[in-house]
Amino acid sequence: MTYKHEGWTLYTRDVKLKGGRNQTIYFFSKRSPKSGTTCDLPNGYAVGVNKRTGLPYLKKK
Repeated sequence: MTYKHEGWTLYTRDVKLKGGRNQTIYFFSKRSPKSGTTCDLPNGYAVGVNKRTGLPYLKKK
């Protein structure tokens, strides 16, 4: 199921870091990104909103 917050949709994708390690990143977007798939809110995380910009972000509980 797709997680949405005030018009923003949560996406995920796997990226390869310079050291060769793979890491999963989560990000919000109002439009469909070039890469990434929609996802649920990960366990242990809550959504916060930046007061200055209004952008949502994930934070650990």
